[in-house]
Amino acid sequence: MTETAIDLDVTEVERRLLARWPETRIAPSLERIRAVMEVLGQPQRGYRSIHITGTNGKTSTARMVEAILLELGSSVGRFTSPHLADIRERISIGGRLISPEAFVRAYRDVLPAAEAVDRAGPTPLSFFEMTVAMAYQAFSAAGIDVATVEVGMGGMWDATNVIDAPVAAILPIGLDHVDQLGPTRLDIAAEKAGIIKPGALAVTARQTPEVEQLLRTHADAHLARLVVEGRDFGLSGRRASDEGQIISVDGLASHYPEVPLSLHGRHQAHNAAVAIASVEALLEGAIPLDVLRRALGSARSPGRLEVLPGTPAVVLDAAHNPDGARALAAGLADLGRRPTVAVVAAMGDKDLAGMLAELEPVVTTMICTRNSSPRSLSAGDTAAAARGVLGEDRVVEVGHLGHALLEAIRTASALSGDSGAQVLVTGSVVTVGEARGLLGP
Repeated sequence: MTETAIDLDVTEVERRLLARWPETRIAPSLERIRAVMEVLGQPQRGYRSIHITGTNGKTSTARMVEAILLELGSSVGRFTSPHLADIRERISIGGRLISPEAFVRAYRDVLPAAEAVDRAGPTPLSFFEMTVAMAYQAFSAAGIDVATVEVGMGGMWDATNVIDAPVAAILPIGLDHVDQLGPTRLDIAAEKAGIIKPGALAVTARQTPEVEQLLRTHADAHLARLVVEGRDFGLSGRRASDEGQIISVDGLASHYPEVPLSLHGRHQAHNAAVAIASVEALLEGAIPLDVLRRALGSARSPGRLEVLPGTPAVVLDAAHNPDGARALAAGLADLGRRPTVAVVAAMGDKDLAGMLAELEPVVTTMICTRNSSPRSLSAGDTAAAARGVLGEDRVVEVGHLGHALLEAIRTASALSGDSGAQVLVTGSVVTVGEARGLLGP
């Protein structure tokens, strides 16, 4: 019996996808994904797209772009990665997770082409390449107008880069995935600049002068236009609110005053400015103010400074590098200065010391644990690193994430103060996703 004849469900498809090369194993080439797209009839060319790269903020920005486009009446597909709990989170159509039936159908549609490519070369399609192909095929089958696509890693050789996006959005570039992308910001920026296509409009967040110049040089060489936050568009006002924040943005085509944004943190306000400019670039004009207010006032980005109400409140944030931890620490101020008990589990290939240094000023007690990934640093190693930054008295080691959450809730509940205490869960997307599942709706 052929694989395409087997009765499949989402669980079985995910198992088969995970049996392929993992996302962390990189074979930098677009040859395989291009071959699959060719067999499928180039489904990614049937709709326009906004392609999003950067070190942090990609998923939130993709979700904000999606929210604006949906409010404008467009039929929208969104591809983001990684997922928190459900693999279907990676593919959204019309503002909803792809249905189980459509997910399985996309796998079946892609599989014959993937198997042919697997047989033709020494390197099989990876998990990530397969999910990209499935997303582009599912978008085509759904007849979407526009896709908002998050790069997995880098840009130039990322599997998503088989689209010819008229708009490229580049979030702040920092140091992450240095083993794959290079040791400096300029090395990483050179990879990420690869999503800027000939004749496109590239929208970039604030960068270091050297990175901005590299992006401009790449854009010029491809006859593309580069617009820069702080010069061509930008945040002109911001204040925190209970529901998130109120922002004012000078866009490429209009000024947008007093826009509610249902996400916390100054970094999300800057991400929103990039999202607005990117949609303006696609529209080649302004966004109606009432549309923008409705879209950003209801935007959601789970696991990104996400507050789960209760006593104590639990804050989930997937920060996994120093830049992300710095934005998280600043964002906590929007939620009110209060004692914070942090549950931290990070991957072994991340700059844990850099993350801990950014979190130290805002954390009262840190509970060090591990998540279920084989790449996770052990609770003991995490605790040893934390003691070097926070001191012995502020660090607790708990070997299981579920037990660490219970300990954090008990510790936060025991802390006194008029505003109470909060629990913070951070260090990895996997950590936040597993904690979200353990904590319930």
